Amino acid sequence: MPLPFLTADRAFDTTDHVALPFDDHDQWRRPYRPGSWRVGAAALALLLASFVLLAAVIIAAAGAFGGAAVTFGIAVLVIAASLRMLRVGTWVSRAGVRRVGFLSTSTVPWAKVVSVRTVQQPVRWLGLPRTVQGQALVLDRRGGEQLQLLTDHNADFLSRVEAFDRAADTVEAWNAEYGTAPDATR
Repeated sequence: MPLPFLTADRAFDTTDHVALPFDDHDQWRRPYRPGSWRVGAAALALLLASFVLLAAVIIAAAGAFGGAAVTFGIAVLVIAASLRMLRVGTWVSRAGVRRVGFLSTSTVPWAKVVSVRTVQQPVRWLGLPRTVQGQALVLDRRGGEQLQLLTDHNADFLSRVEAFDRAADTVEAWNAEYGTAPDATR
């Protein structure tokens, strides 16, 4: 059964290259769908939060309002963490590229981007300390700093090689469209 709304993958299935009427390049957008590992972990965290909320209601019904407040606070923290987990990733707009982490966010304007390229290097597996050989989309800033945007072994692209390639190509296309050409004097 086809769904009437536009998904992230469906935007790549069009044969014509005409911009869609709602395709606003000033809005921050993720050029890929969140991966099944990320969505599954967030769903499990929300399931846990529902049980903690049920426990808070039972504790409140028993008359221990202090314990119910603490339990409710824990549920709110789990919900906030799972929603933040879904926001983690690389976002692009006409203003630049944004790398959203779980605890921090960094934004680089396109004017400060020297290059965006895919490299073979050791990458972290699902964000854990263990590293494996893989691909990473790396952004080089003016001044020699590097920012790792995507890897093929993170929670969005583990066992989705085609999706990683498509997302890397999309971010590189945004750089080609809105980025500045590197200085020839360097």
